[in-house]
Amino acid sequence: MPQTPPFSAMFDSSGYNRNLYQSAEDSCGGLYYHDNNLLSGSLEALIQHLVPNVDYYPDRTYIFTFLLSSRLFMHPYELMAKVCHLCVEHQRLSDPNSDKNQIRKIAPKILQLLTEWTETFPYDFRDERMMRNLKDLAHRIASGEETYRKNVQQMIQCLIRKLAALSQYEEVLAKISSTSTDRLTVLKTKPQSIQRDIITVCSDPYTLAQQLTHIELERLNYIGPEEFVQAFVQKDPLDNDKTCYSERKKTRNLEAYVEWFNRLSYLVATEICMPVKKKHRARMIEYFIDVARECFNIGNFNSLMAIISGMNMSPVSRLKKTWAKVKTAKFDILEHQMDPSSNFYNYRTALRGAAQRSLTAHSSREKIVIPFFSLLIKDIYFLNEGCANRLPNGHVNFEKFWELAKQVSEFMTWKQVECPFERDRKILQYLLTVPVFSEDALYLASYESEGPENHIEKDRWKSLRSSLLGRV
Repeated sequence: MPQTPPFSAMFDSSGYNRNLYQSAEDSCGGLYYHDNNLLSGSLEALIQHLVPNVDYYPDRTYIFTFLLSSRLFMHPYELMAKVCHLCVEHQRLSDPNSDKNQIRKIAPKILQLLTEWTETFPYDFRDERMMRNLKDLAHRIASGEETYRKNVQQMIQCLIRKLAALSQYEEVLAKISSTSTDRLTVLKTKPQSIQRDIITVCSDPYTLAQQLTHIELERLNYIGPEEFVQAFVQKDPLDNDKTCYSERKKTRNLEAYVEWFNRLSYLVATEICMPVKKKHRARMIEYFIDVARECFNIGNFNSLMAIISGMNMSPVSRLKKTWAKVKTAKFDILEHQMDPSSNFYNYRTALRGAAQRSLTAHSSREKIVIPFFSLLIKDIYFLNEGCANRLPNGHVNFEKFWELAKQVSEFMTWKQVECPFERDRKILQYLLTVPVFSEDALYLASYESEGPENHIEKDRWKSLRSSLLGRV
């Protein structure tokens, strides 16, 4: 049975590596190659190209790319139904008189294809129709061969474990969001003097950066590669009877991760705006600068950017007297690294360096690459928007999807890294559940700390005091 190589081996520098498995010449037509690279094809021919036969097993880059991009044209369960039909009909798996030797040759290949699908896109199988088709085809392969029966059982058990872990993760997320309250509500019921701040929970910025990395890697790990594509699914113009956009938009883990970035930004701003004394606010800013610098050293660019975003929020940046007490040289360097000019050139250079380090890493700490996620989504969005899914002749534009798969497969490598740092439940609990200020409450806290500087700010302050505190 062909072995599944790691994700990093799938795409070489030119885009994709077509020589992992020997592919037979395609005889079904409908596929267009240039310099031995598959550029386009009819949807039907591409599906045929996915299905193995006695002499052929598809290249793994092709499997990943097609399974990723096909959902722009059809539901995964429709693709699975077609794959099952082709396997059963072509290989005569349903024929009791078919040659057992023939089945022995083809069965491991079909099983390998199903294994790759369940391992890489397990969330597709939350759909009962997918699971039904999977079990049906697997049963046909396994009948009469003990080895295959064990392999099938193993594959299905592994899939069920992954889906159970996902359900558990979703329950935890739901619990966190249902218990979240606004910090101002807490302040009204509990005097500030007995409230904890982040420094009392974790005085060491290096430890905090490590705990942030735990949260980032856990949340990254649950994002399915298909979520990047499903975020942009539109109605296929060649498909007259489908309006499945909302049904296909299964991107909850991706959205939960973006929400975490926003939460961290607001948490940073809250922790800075809350102290009454200027010196305490300045100390908090310096603390977060150290946390951000350690995130950069670790390769955790998402937390780094969230911290910088929090410190650049207007309620924080307007605290001029507080900032005057801060040594900002380190912050200036970090801001320079994450400067958005020239399409985030400095950050992209640092990310390439971290990705290179990850490839040659000797320890799991050196393997960590956590990209600035919103920019990754934006890159994939522009790649999707910039090229048509179909060519004028109706063919699927496969050249576009190689590029899309290349970007997503790099992310797949990064999300599989184990976090090497020790977990601290107390700190993690605080980061995930402590109430944070809303934008209005941040402005109010900011004006209370350093008074309004002009009429617009004065009017806003009065209105906020009235609406949030019930004071005139």
